[in-house]
Amino acid sequence: MTHTTVVLARHGRTAWHHPVRYTGRSDVPLDEVGVAQAARLGAWAAGAGFAALACSQLQRARQTAAAVTGLVPLIDPRLRELDFGVAEGHTIDELRALDPAAVARFEADPVAGHFPGGEPPGEAVDRALAALTELATAYAGEKVLVVAHSTLIRLVTCAVLGLPLADYRRRFPALDPTSTTTLRFPEPVGVLSYNVPR
Repeated sequence: MTHTTVVLARHGRTAWHHPVRYTGRSDVPLDEVGVAQAARLGAWAAGAGFAALACSQLQRARQTAAAVTGLVPLIDPRLRELDFGVAEGHTIDELRALDPAAVARFEADPVAGHFPGGEPPGEAVDRALAALTELATAYAGEKVLVVAHSTLIRLVTCAVLGLPLADYRRRFPALDPTSTTTLRFPEPVGVLSYNVPR
């Protein structure tokens, strides 16, 4: 069987990382640290033998992907971050002050209790896996780099491991900017590594 290696890289840091603000559909650019992180990712990727590059349409992903030389990124909106609805732009402490019951529901089960107005996490996984499977099929036997987003990558990792999506915050509590998570396609999709610093 021919396997395709799909490397998921989180975008570089933004101003909303400190303090952490929910950043889904919000189109926040990289900060100075994020630009430097993207440059390091690009330097690593230059020698890693990638046949293709893809990213979401959000500028933090596009800016990170732009640091990878020699490949023109395919922009795919299906690789965008989860939409956090009313939580967008807020810290968890701010949300707890505004609506403690909503935060309690989210912390108990971030799928069944996802924030009002947000995207159901299962739908985000479906769109992301469809995009990744298409890439893996188009570049069968090759290596593909995908610049995406923290929650989306953690949800996808849960899904391919057969873990409940509701466990993504507990089982994968951290994903560092520009770290990589490597998957092997086709089905059953394997996880080769998670949160590797670059």
